[in-house]
Amino acid sequence: MRFKGMRAFVVFAVVAAAWGASGSLFAAPPKVVVSVAPVHALVAGVMEGVGTPELLLKGVVSPHDYALRPSDVSALVSADIVFWIGAPLEGFLEKPFKANKVRQVALIEAVGVRHPAREGGIWEGDDHAHKGHHHKHDKTSVDPHVWLDPGNAGNMVEAIARELTKIDAENGKRYETNAAVLRQRLAALDDDLERLLIPVKRAPFIVFHDGYQYFEKRYGLNGVGAITVNPEAKPSAQRLRALRDKVRQSGVVCVFAEPQYSDGLVKSIVEGTAARHSMWDSLGSSFAPGVEVYFLMVRQLGENGRRCLDAN
Repeated sequence: MRFKGMRAFVVFAVVAAAWGASGSLFAAPPKVVVSVAPVHALVAGVMEGVGTPELLLKGVVSPHDYALRPSDVSALVSADIVFWIGAPLEGFLEKPFKANKVRQVALIEAVGVRHPAREGGIWEGDDHAHKGHHHKHDKTSVDPHVWLDPGNAGNMVEAIARELTKIDAENGKRYETNAAVLRQRLAALDDDLERLLIPVKRAPFIVFHDGYQYFEKRYGLNGVGAITVNPEAKPSAQRLRALRDKVRQSGVVCVFAEPQYSDGLVKSIVEGTAARHSMWDSLGSSFAPGVEVYFLMVRQLGENGRRCLDAN
């Protein structure tokens, strides 16, 4: 009798564990793949308590020149759903999506996501830099770095919760609750950054490539140019001269490098000027993947910006 009682207890414990992990008896969480770390963090936050999404691009890599591995293709094909920004950022995903029946969600198209147009400054590069490149920044194209505006991130979170509920209705309430928590945290982060960056709003700066206008416009910052439009192409000598002149003439306070690319160009541009240089990382590549990456990354943008742009 004692043995039967113990066996019944073990069975009960297993059933309870299965129920607690997914919200339904023996229901496996959906298999979710996400392209880049900031979006992965938002998806992971919505899925918290249900499952863990898989991150495609890990470490210090750029979506602008990424080449899919066989294991990546396998993960994409076997996924229940894939979240990405869209073709302007992860153009390498278009081919496997077309070749296979992959359920995918391009968050650049999410309801409420804003796409400001770039105006003024040295944002246009050499003509050859645009050819065959998805990541263009002219008045007719869309900047894909939409997550750098926490307001956009909040709308992306809502879209993520809706899409996950479509394929996993049993956990819909959990997704909805998690999304609400994330939106509250994003609003608090937004408020903190607004206060942090007020003193440096007028300080002119240059970025390595034109991928930060969502962050700039959210907080009213004064970006005046980019070293390159296409981060895969080295700027011409003529463009570098124009940038050095821009630094001197506009009183540029800081030039921001990126961890995915050598900072040699940045150092050469600020050499002999009063400008400083710092690091902006739009992908959170220095942080371990997980829910906190988005918040750590955006806060780091604000803190690095404040330190480098503050004249005091």
